[in-house]
Amino acid sequence: MVVESVKLANFRSHEIMQVKFFPQTTTIVGENGSGKTSILEAVYEALQGKSFRAVDREILRRGAEFYRVELNYRDGRRIVVVYDGAKKEFLVEDRKARRLPKKVKYPIVLFEPDDLNLVGSSPTSRRGYFDRVFNQLSDQYGVALNRYNKALRQRNELLKQEVVNIGDLFSWDVLLTKYGAELRDLRKSFVEKISEKYTEVYRSIAENADEVRLEYVTEVESESEFLKRLEADFERDKILGHTGFGVHHDNYEFVFNGVKADGSASRGEVRSMVIALKFIEAEMIVGRLGQVPVVLLDDVFSELDETRQKCLVKNFRNNQVILTSVGEGDIEISGE
Repeated sequence: MVVESVKLANFRSHEIMQVKFFPQTTTIVGENGSGKTSILEAVYEALQGKSFRAVDREILRRGAEFYRVELNYRDGRRIVVVYDGAKKEFLVEDRKARRLPKKVKYPIVLFEPDDLNLVGSSPTSRRGYFDRVFNQLSDQYGVALNRYNKALRQRNELLKQEVVNIGDLFSWDVLLTKYGAELRDLRKSFVEKISEKYTEVYRSIAENADEVRLEYVTEVESESEFLKRLEADFERDKILGHTGFGVHHDNYEFVFNGVKADGSASRGEVRSMVIALKFIEAEMIVGRLGQVPVVLLDDVFSELDETRQKCLVKNFRNNQVILTSVGEGDIEISGE
């Protein structure tokens, strides 16, 4: 699938902006603050149904009443996103929908500069990153994550009430443990698949004999044990006003030659680990979904040496790549 163009209205700093993309690689060059990343964000929203950066009201251009994104494929199909300041609608094949239909979502591999800090980032950042990756790979994962988060919010709201007893939480505890166990199993499965290939792909980039691994860290052993722990922690959770145990506290650890990569791997080695992760993500998308993802690279070339730049280009040669780069002046588009 090849994206041909995107047209923005009142999207971030763009009052009106239209970009035509090349079939293989499109380079968007401009100075900082010119709105390069906003173009990638608009493509992402049209293909995935939501931004990777912010909520809709933050995207809306200051003083404007609506924003609009129109994305066109080379085969003539079109997706339109409109936000009127209160609600968002998608127009697909002349039909309106409040959410982007699953059948028209298209997979993306997104690479941002902050991703290069993934190894040493907080557990919250790593959970957010892998939630986004796994959500693309599995509809089941997305459903379980949304339902878990809903149950967690409801439970936390009850815990904040002045008068609450353990029975008031039971139905939400049951849902929390059900979807939490489901998320744990899916996360474990995906991490195992990543680790199976991780060292091989890493070595193809770094050209050395180091071993790398991704580990999934969770305290949730089973659905029944999860429920018992929630009941046992009720009094503490009531005092704190939130749920202190569950898969929303899970972590992912990068391991380099048998020890935690954060603090033991060099900057170059860490960056090779992240690039390898991106390559595996793209490979898993093709294997599970049968689609070659669009690759969005947001100003990452400036953070990589020439060897790793060439590795990125070589590995994604069969993908449509849209990348941004810092330059002087207004936005300019080039490609092949």
